[in-house]
Amino acid sequence: MQATAILLAAGLGTRMRSRLPKAMHRLAGRPMLAHLIESCESVFDRIVVVVGPGMEDLAAVAAPHAVVVQEERLGTAHAARQAAHLFGEGDVAVLYADNPLISTDTLRRLLEARRSGDTGLALLAMRPAEPGRYGRVIARGGQVERIVEWADATEAERAVDLCNAGVLCAPAAEFATWLGSVDNDNARGEFYLTDVVALAALQGTAVRAVEAPEAELRGINSRAELAAAEREIQARLRTAALDGGATLVAPETVFLSWDTRLENDVVVHPNVVFGPGVLVRRGAEIRAFSHLEGCEVGEDALIGPYARLRPATTVGRAAHVGNFVELKACALGDGAKANHLSYLGDARIGAGTNIGAGTITCNYDGVNKHQTRIGERVFVGSDTILVAPVTLGDGAMTAAGSTITGHVEADALAFGRARQVNKSGLAKAFRSRGKKG
Repeated sequence: MQATAILLAAGLGTRMRSRLPKAMHRLAGRPMLAHLIESCESVFDRIVVVVGPGMEDLAAVAAPHAVVVQEERLGTAHAARQAAHLFGEGDVAVLYADNPLISTDTLRRLLEARRSGDTGLALLAMRPAEPGRYGRVIARGGQVERIVEWADATEAERAVDLCNAGVLCAPAAEFATWLGSVDNDNARGEFYLTDVVALAALQGTAVRAVEAPEAELRGINSRAELAAAEREIQARLRTAALDGGATLVAPETVFLSWDTRLENDVVVHPNVVFGPGVLVRRGAEIRAFSHLEGCEVGEDALIGPYARLRPATTVGRAAHVGNFVELKACALGDGAKANHLSYLGDARIGAGTNIGAGTITCNYDGVNKHQTRIGERVFVGSDTILVAPVTLGDGAMTAAGSTITGHVEADALAFGRARQVNKSGLAKAFRSRGKKG
């Protein structure tokens, strides 16, 4: 039987105080919407995302899934109606993009609950430590009678600790009918998706709640709630990394991205940040206060402390990237070393090469980027400036303090600095002239 997920993502996120749509705010390096889509892809046959007008960036995140636009924001039931023509057959679940941490297992349980016994409508619910302003699930004898929004709830109803997570699942035809019957007779004058529950119960439909942990179902409506969700997702990612055989010396200080891959026997020291797109091969060590993004680190490599690896960088097997070294679009070969205070951008560096302290590749001329090619077993002297495009052949050397503007052939020694001239006594005379009185 086909199953369709409708993801409501049209919210502006007023409480976020942001120019971004709420669902574009990032958790572990990617938009909230993308997290929910990934969970849904393993459970549902089709996904439809409802966005607001002018949300082209959010629609791009939803691709290649279907997107419909809610031109007027008249409530959650109104938003779901915009996708009714795409419900198809089988079951339909409506979810919110600001509930991005729902697991695949919970979604499967929701779908299974809907399809078991006589259940005509299933919903997700939770018992949060602080129920706050969540809508309350009013149930009797195991059957859900209705959901009441906090603004419309009585004191007795607000005392109920079973709270609505906003996710409903029902057969497509019935769901579409109930959505069409929802009115806006409430404190905010909106069409609430939650009213579907009362409509279904009035028709004698069996409505059941599937409980899941608050950590999965918490809504994100403010920066504070976004930070709380980030803590939750980081805890999950750290646990997965440890279970996968990586060592995190101080796990609570390491920040991972949603797609960070750490192979077994990787060691990560405190205060390391992984941006999106990082792969660290087995046995590598990432020392404290390093920042990695869009890069690959080879087996047994040593990174940091205080290193920065930027996108399109690869570090070879047993290579070293030391303190205050920045690599960008750089391929550092096996066993190569750049141990101190260097910037290497748009560079190809061969195996066994040593990059001296203070080396800079001048890759940008103000208009275009240019590449530096350094061969194998090259020794680049400290404080060398390599003005790209330039090539250093295998086994070449540069003298410390050189500015290299031309190609250096294999096994050559390049000097690119002014000749030193000593003026006897001039320092003493300079000091004497500088004295006053």
